[in-house]
Amino acid sequence: MQLSMQIKDAMNENDGLPARQRRLVMSCVLLGVLLSNLDSAIANIALPTIARQLATSDAAAVWVVNGYQLAAAVSLLPAAALGEIVGHKRVYATGLILFMIASLCCALANTLGILVCARVFQGVGGACVAALGPALVREIYPRRLLGSGFGLIALTVALAGALGPTVAALILSVAAWPWLFLVNLPVCLVAAPLFIAVAPQSRRTPRPFDLPGALLNAVALGLLVVGVDRLGGHAGPAMWMIAGGLVSLTFLVWHQAQRSTPLLPLDLLRIPIIALSAATSVCSYAAQILAYIALPFLLQTVLHRSAVETGLLVTPWPLLVACAAPIAGRLSARYPASILGSLGLAVLTVGLLLLATLPPSPADWTVALRMAICGAGFGFFQTPNNTTLMTAGPPARSGAAGGLVAVARTVGWCLGAALVTMIFQLAILHKATLCLEVAAAFAAAGGFASVARGFHKDRRTA
Repeated sequence: MQLSMQIKDAMNENDGLPARQRRLVMSCVLLGVLLSNLDSAIANIALPTIARQLATSDAAAVWVVNGYQLAAAVSLLPAAALGEIVGHKRVYATGLILFMIASLCCALANTLGILVCARVFQGVGGACVAALGPALVREIYPRRLLGSGFGLIALTVALAGALGPTVAALILSVAAWPWLFLVNLPVCLVAAPLFIAVAPQSRRTPRPFDLPGALLNAVALGLLVVGVDRLGGHAGPAMWMIAGGLVSLTFLVWHQAQRSTPLLPLDLLRIPIIALSAATSVCSYAAQILAYIALPFLLQTVLHRSAVETGLLVTPWPLLVACAAPIAGRLSARYPASILGSLGLAVLTVGLLLLATLPPSPADWTVALRMAICGAGFGFFQTPNNTTLMTAGPPARSGAAGGLVAVARTVGWCLGAALVTMIFQLAILHKATLCLEVAAAFAAAGGFASVARGFHKDRRTA
C-alpha cells in the first residue's frame, strides 16, 4: 500500500494539472504573490500623509511598515508547517482571505493603533501566500515545466518591486491613502473564490503542530528583525535585541534537532544541495538589499540626481529581473542550477563593481546600463536557485521548502540592512560606494556557493 501511494505521488508530481486548470490556479497564485509583495512596500510612500492625517509622529507611523514586515517574517515557517499538516490549498486560501479582510480594516482604520494591528494581520496573510505559493507551483506543474512556474513567481515579485512606488504615487495623486488598501479588495474577491473552486486538494501530513517551536521562531526572528531595524537610531538596545534573537535562535535549533519533521527545516538543510542553495540565496539577497539601500544615497548625495531621476535610474534593475527570470526558468529544465546560478551571480558581481566605480559625472545611460546588468544577473540566478530549493527535497516537505525560500530571503535582507547601518555609522567617506563593494563581495560568495553545488548530486525527487 505504501509503495503504491509513493508511485501515485510521484506520478502526480510529474504530471501536474491539465493546462487549463493549471493556468487558472497559477493566475490565483500570482495575484496573491503580487498583492503580498506590493503591500510590503506600497505603504512607504504614504507614511508622511498617514502620520499627518492620523495625528501621529513620523517615527510612530513607521510601524505601519514594520508591523507588516515583522508579522510576515515570524509567520513564514509556521504557515509552511500548517500547509503540510492541513494542506497547502487551505492555508493559501485562508491567507488570501485574511489578507483581504485585513486590507479592508486598514482602509477603515481611524487611529494608528488600529491601522498597525490590521497591518499585522495583513502580514500574517501575506506570509501564508509567500510560503505556500512555491509549494503550490510544485503541485500543479509537470516536472519539465517547474522552472517556468518558478520563473513566473520571480517575474511577479520583480514587477511588484518595480511598480510599487509608481502604483502608490498614482493612487495618492487621485485618492486618499485608504485606497492603497481598498484596491486589494476586488483582486482578492476574484482570486480567493476562483482559487477555492479550481485548486486541487493538497497532500496532508497529519502531525501535531509544533507550538513551542513556533513561539521560539517568533521570538528569535522578531528580536532579530526589530533589532536590525533599530540599529540606526538606538544602537545599544538594538544590540541587546539582536543578542537575544541569536540566543533564541540557538534554542530553536536545539529544539528542532530533536524532531523528525521540524518547523525549522533542519532535515532539508542536511541535504548538501539545499544547504548550498539556501546559502546562495542569503548571500544574493544580502547583496541586493545592500545595493538597494545604498544606491539612492549614491545617486542623490554624490551624483546629485533628483528623487525622480533616482527612481527612473534604479528601475532597470527590477525590470531586467522580470525579463531574465522566465528565461532562466525555461533554461533550468536543461541546465543545472549550479551553472545558471553561478553565471547569474557572476554578472551581478560585475554589475555591482561597475556601479561602485562610476565616474564623478556619469551619463544617465551608463548608470541605467549598470543597473540593467545587475538586474539581469540577479534574475538569471533567482529562478534556478528557487527551483532547486523547492525540488531537491521530498514532495511531502514542499511546504517547508517554500518556507525556507522565504526565510532565506528574509535573513539575507536583515543581514544586508544591518551591514548598511553599520557602514553608515562609521565616520568614513564613500559609504554608499563601500556598501556596493560589500554587496559585490556577497554576490561573489554566493557564486562560489552555487559552484559548489555542482560537486553534489541533485537529489530532486522524481
